[in-house]
Amino acid sequence: MSHKAGFVSIIGKPNAGKSTLMNALVGEKMSIITPKAQTTRHRILGIVNDEDYQIVFSDTPGIIKPHYALQETMMHQVNGSIVDADLILLVTDINEKYDEGDVLEKLQGSLAPLCVIINKIDKSDEETVKQKVDYWQDKLKPQAIFAVSALKDHNVLAVMNFVIEHLPEHPPYYEKDALTDRNDRFFASEIIREKIFKIYEKEIPYSTEVIITAFKEGDELYRISSEIIVERDSQKNILIGKGGETLKKVGTYARKDMEDFFQKKVFLEMFIKVIPDWRSKKNYLKRFGYED
Repeated sequence: MSHKAGFVSIIGKPNAGKSTLMNALVGEKMSIITPKAQTTRHRILGIVNDEDYQIVFSDTPGIIKPHYALQETMMHQVNGSIVDADLILLVTDINEKYDEGDVLEKLQGSLAPLCVIINKIDKSDEETVKQKVDYWQDKLKPQAIFAVSALKDHNVLAVMNFVIEHLPEHPPYYEKDALTDRNDRFFASEIIREKIFKIYEKEIPYSTEVIITAFKEGDELYRISSEIIVERDSQKNILIGKGGETLKKVGTYARKDMEDFFQKKVFLEMFIKVIPDWRSKKNYLKRFGYED
């Protein structure tokens, strides 16, 4: 039997559950999951390998109308993932009010087979699910519609089987032991950023970037140094917290998660740097790994 391989792009609005679905499909924690919207900023690949196939899942930022340069680069990544896709999984929240116009606009012109995932059905009832299925069938006439709860792992296997069935014949794109295209530095920065999203309120997480400035791998211990970038001195003060307590909490939680992820002891240093308005400055965005 010939080998199958393909790029599967997971797209949708912020907070639809794209990252949760990707992590469930890949079986590894690749993407940030928090209750806040717009936590995914990069296109992250999660690779599933089998003897007969390789699936390259692509988790993408939630589709929005961009208001500053960072959001523009995020939407470019979504566009790129749609162009590259052999198959598109459109993830929608069961409680969305039929206002996915921005998402449908992005899909125009795409020739890739489309599958609609109605997520978070654990928060709904059978009649609402049926109405949503009928709506999407009529609206997009996709290849398939699945009602799932990515969080509870309900019906995720059916999605996986559909993906495998619809992969094109192709040699593997990556080495067969690869799990992602991202390096350990990237995941270290994402783990810190996830803690910031979970611990701080309002604009703080959205104004923050995390850069890994040193990553030294020892046999027993990883030494990791990081810079947390904010836009204003007032944000720096909030991040640090009274007597440094809040930042210490970020460091404790992040280090624990890193030790689970890397399976090594971790010594973590964090410094805070103020760069005014960095989200709107193309030179900083490029330096921080956001490409147009």
